[in-house]
Amino acid sequence: MNLAHWLDRAAKAYPNRPALMTGQSVVADYATFARRSAALAGSLRAAGRAPGDRIAIIAGNCTDYLDILFGLWWGGFAAVPINAKLHGAEIGWILEHSDAVTAFVGADLETEIAAHAPDTLQALTVIGSAAYRSMIQAEQRPILDRSPNDLAWLFYTSGTTGRPKGAMLTHRNLMAMSLAYLTDVDPTSPGQTLLHAAPMSHGSGLYAMAHVARFAVNAVPESGGFDPAEIMGFVNARPETSMFAAPTMTKRLVDCPDDVRLGAFRTIIWGGAPMLVPDIRRALDRFGPVFAQIYGQGETPMTTTVLSKADITDHTHPRWLERLGSAGIVNSVVEVRVGDAEDRALPLGEAGEVLVRGDTVMAGYWADQQATAETLRGGWLHTGDVGVFDADGYLTLKDRSKDLIISGGSNVYPREVEEVLIAHPAVKEVSVIGRPDPDWGEVVVAFVVGDADPATLDAHCLEKIARFKRPKDYVFVDALPKNNYGKILKTELREMDRDSRSAETKHGS
Repeated sequence: MNLAHWLDRAAKAYPNRPALMTGQSVVADYATFARRSAALAGSLRAAGRAPGDRIAIIAGNCTDYLDILFGLWWGGFAAVPINAKLHGAEIGWILEHSDAVTAFVGADLETEIAAHAPDTLQALTVIGSAAYRSMIQAEQRPILDRSPNDLAWLFYTSGTTGRPKGAMLTHRNLMAMSLAYLTDVDPTSPGQTLLHAAPMSHGSGLYAMAHVARFAVNAVPESGGFDPAEIMGFVNARPETSMFAAPTMTKRLVDCPDDVRLGAFRTIIWGGAPMLVPDIRRALDRFGPVFAQIYGQGETPMTTTVLSKADITDHTHPRWLERLGSAGIVNSVVEVRVGDAEDRALPLGEAGEVLVRGDTVMAGYWADQQATAETLRGGWLHTGDVGVFDADGYLTLKDRSKDLIISGGSNVYPREVEEVLIAHPAVKEVSVIGRPDPDWGEVVVAFVVGDADPATLDAHCLEKIARFKRPKDYVFVDALPKNNYGKILKTELREMDRDSRSAETKHGS
């Protein structure tokens, strides 16, 4: 069982069918796509890379991303896609922790990654370079058979202890996830298009497999990123296009003045953060019945619950608005329960931790047996999220444990920001929270005890962590609220922040 067989099948059955596009240009049919991946696999094996070796991809969105990804599977390797927005030091840590032996990097990232590359990294290949082109033109190698439980994608999540954890996703995990996507989220026909406007190192890249399985087209915007006007132009020229868009991206699409013809979007899928009901209704008014919501996490990608297009548009249902605020019903390939402190299923209407099990749940965390045992105890994935089921089986999320901040669809854990800030000599104490924001969902706010100024702390953060994790505001206080055991009370900090902003609004008015 190897994901690369889906590409091989497509290349044999439909060799001339468009497979990869950049903007409006077809850059590879399925025969070319498979040939490049098979050649890359052969080059890596000829260079001494062994089956199971971890090989990283660190790049912005481009069609080469998929040549590499499927080439790694073709050769029996495990892919380690890394967020290109991370700081070089963060990328270096992941490279070392995963024991990656090779990294494929975007040309714009070569210098920074090389400066932070660990000794364990044996080769760094720049995508598009002469060395890279020779790899995708080399002698092709047959697909290496893999066990369903062999590692396919090492997905590094943000860590509550300041370091990310590598969720081990197997070929079985990703195949089950892809089939669930086609069943529950976005049924796809041959020739239809998936547009990668969100990072391919995360959710958008995970959607690619289902589209290869259905002989569809994977497209990347000419800019390589998210530009609402560019996307409008693309879908008008190529209707029946699907894409992932975090809530902040969806709002920007809704606010874009450029028009898009009805039916141009096939499906716009959001996830990673909740969308406010008024925002969903505005989006429906603008684009029609094209929206679906997924709830999952890196440990069981896309596959906890789904709020389908039918549910989102069924305004005749007496509880339509209530359902719009939910995360939907259980995905078809998993079981989900809301559990108490002993993981026992709670009655409908009672809130508890969301627990998941099924073929999409990760094999465990790379090189972290303790975290694996804790997270997968009793055979259930403990998500850390608090939710409640209603009588119809719709799950509503009530809170996020571990204080995760989701800003613009990107995960930020307060602890990793706090550890950077506390290292500054002028900071005595610090606690980080998420502040609600109409555009970003949440923004990072740091409560600081100390003498540093915001500009100094900004510069300090930018030396250590990705820009999107940097606090957007610093609140300087004499002391942090704590309980009798010395634990900082983030709930009180959120209340202080809310009260302060409320007072400012009244004063301003």
